[in-house]
Amino acid sequence: MKLSTGVRRLAERPRNTLLEAARQYPDLISLGRGDPDLPTPDHIIAAAKGALDGGHTHYTHLHGDPVLRRALAEKLERDNGIHADPETEILVTTGAQEALYLVVQALLDVDDELLIPDPHYTSYDLAALAARGRVIPVPTYHEDDFVVRPDEIERRITAQTRALAIVSPNNPTGAVYPSEALARIAEVAIRHELVVISDEIYELQLFAGQRHTSLGSFPGMRERTITINGFSKGYAMTGWRVGYIVAPADVVAALGALHHTLTICAPAFAQQAAIAALTGPQEAVAELVRTYDERQRLFVRGLREIGLDAFEPRGTFYVFVDIRRIGVSSQEFTKRLLDEARVLMYPGSYFGTAGEGFARASMTLPPAKLREALDRMGSAEVVRRARAR
Repeated sequence: MKLSTGVRRLAERPRNTLLEAARQYPDLISLGRGDPDLPTPDHIIAAAKGALDGGHTHYTHLHGDPVLRRALAEKLERDNGIHADPETEILVTTGAQEALYLVVQALLDVDDELLIPDPHYTSYDLAALAARGRVIPVPTYHEDDFVVRPDEIERRITAQTRALAIVSPNNPTGAVYPSEALARIAEVAIRHELVVISDEIYELQLFAGQRHTSLGSFPGMRERTITINGFSKGYAMTGWRVGYIVAPADVVAALGALHHTLTICAPAFAQQAAIAALTGPQEAVAELVRTYDERQRLFVRGLREIGLDAFEPRGTFYVFVDIRRIGVSSQEFTKRLLDEARVLMYPGSYFGTAGEGFARASMTLPPAKLREALDRMGSAEVVRRARAR
């Protein structure tokens, strides 16, 4: 059967090849997935069960349950400094992944360009491909804590540039953009009349006194910022599929029409669970953050003991492992690590050219498994090369 060129390109991604190779190892330790291993908090599960018993098994309003949108508006005002009308400026989506896709389709025409700091979350590439637009990577550097330089953005702006995407806290690097850096990015966006996609899905996962700032809260940015967020990472709700978009009313109206074409609405019972997540106790969130902070500290220490290093994450549950001293490509490193140690990481090059020299490890395993992964890595020939240099 003949498939479209775009679909064939998606199926041929190198990531799929690595995952296929990993399936041959039954004792694999996977540090690849971005899915929290901790359980969804009990009060959220209870709310979902109650919602099912209460008949929340039908379509909701196209833009999401009104009670959820009001709770989101209160949260945005309180935590993010963003005033949003729950009736017209918030759209509940089937996960933040759908939100990302909707926004990119709405912004890009054929050959239009989306700027994004690199290394970056590659779903933006795939969404741009579907829109027949292009992602333009803007390099970031370890010495800058993987925070993009405003001049690097400006030198890549062309007549085809439509938008800039900022993901903070960042997947894959674990970087968190400080308020001062975001203020400079806001100045660039205003000066060049850019729309900014502010992807804040890891907002709640911050370490070591880091603070999250929303780009939409800066003067002059509310009308040009589309904020994407959701419940998957902060509340361990990846399988519940509830995300949301915050944008000017005319943008939300347009996105709502496309949203209806794709999914109509997020699952009704899951939207009730999201209400419980927002309005219920938050201790489980704090515990989740403590858990991932402890794990990343353990893992970074262990890396140094076996002769590797890493960028110390400021947030998320990823560690960006520095393999530059080994002298092989990130793709070769991760393939050899898989074959020699039965440990799966993703090559930094999967996330763009600027990710070369690094590998992404996900801290979604308990400490005992992370220690076992480190022990296996320490015995691998590709890692012993780092100690020999």
